[in-house]
Amino acid sequence: MIPANTNKRRDRRELKEFVCYVFPAVLLITVFVSIPFFMCIYNSFRKWNGISKATKFIGLKNYRKLFTDDPTFLHALGFTFLYAVCVVVIINILALLLAALLESDIKGKGFFRAAFYIPNIISLVVIGFIWKFICIRVFDQLAVVTNDPFWQQSWLGDPKLAVVTTIFVSVWQGLGFYLIIYIAGLQSVPGDLMEAARIDGAGTVRRFFSVTLPLIMPSISFCMFYSVANSMKMFELIFSLTGGGPGNATTPIALDIYNTAFNNNNFGYGSAKSVVLFVIVCTISVIQVRFFKSREIEA
Repeated sequence: MIPANTNKRRDRRELKEFVCYVFPAVLLITVFVSIPFFMCIYNSFRKWNGISKATKFIGLKNYRKLFTDDPTFLHALGFTFLYAVCVVVIINILALLLAALLESDIKGKGFFRAAFYIPNIISLVVIGFIWKFICIRVFDQLAVVTNDPFWQQSWLGDPKLAVVTTIFVSVWQGLGFYLIIYIAGLQSVPGDLMEAARIDGAGTVRRFFSVTLPLIMPSISFCMFYSVANSMKMFELIFSLTGGGPGNATTPIALDIYNTAFNNNNFGYGSAKSVVLFVIVCTISVIQVRFFKSREIEA
C-alpha cells in the first residue's frame, strides 16, 4: 500500500508540472486575446478616436447607429454573408469531390495533392496581389492576343465580376487545406464496411452517400466550422485584391471595421462593429457545430 504522504507529494509534483506547462499559454492568451477582447467591449460603449486619452461614455449609441444609420455596414454585412455562403458551399463540395477522386486508383495522386495544397501555404496578401496582377495585366494581354471578349471584361472594376473574382480566388487559395482534411477522413473509413456494402449490391454512389459520408462527418464538421469562421472574418485577401472596391462592392465586415477604426479614426464605433462580428461568428459556429455533431456516427 502506498503511503498517503507519497501520494500527496506526487499530486503536488504533478500539479506543479501541469502549471508549468499551462501557465505560459494562459499568460499569452490573457495578454494578447482576453484583455484586448474585454477592452474592445469596453470601448464599444464609448466615443474615442483611438489617439486622445479622453473618451466619452455614450451607451448603446454605437450599436443603434450600426443598424439604423450606417448603410455601409449593412452592405458589408450582406456581402459577408453572400461571400461566406458561396465560399463555404463551393469549397467544401469541391474539396470532398476531389478528395474522393484522389483516393481512387489514378496516377499522380501525390502530385495533385501537392499542387492543390501549395496555394494554401502562400500568404493571403501575396495571393491577393498575384491575382490582382493576373486580372489586370495577364488578362489584358490575353485579350490583345486572342481578341476574345471573355478576357476583355473588367474583372476587378465591375461590381458583380469583382464579387465573382473574389469568391473564385478565395476558393482557389483554400481548397488544398480542406482537400487534405477530407482525404484524411476518407482514409479512416474501414475497408470491411465498404466491402460489405459492395457485396450487398450497393453501387459507388450509394456507398458514398450511405457509408462514406456518415463516417467522415467529423471531417465535414471541422471543415464547415473552419470555412465558416474564416469566411466571416476574411480580410487580408480582399484587402490586397480589391481593397473593398469597386466602391463598397467587395467590402466585408472585417475590412469595414478596419476602415472605421484606422482610416476614419473612430475606434469606439469600430469596436462596436467588432463585437457584432464576434457575436455573429460565435452564434453561427455554435449552431453549425451542434448540427453536424448530432449527425456524427462511429464506425
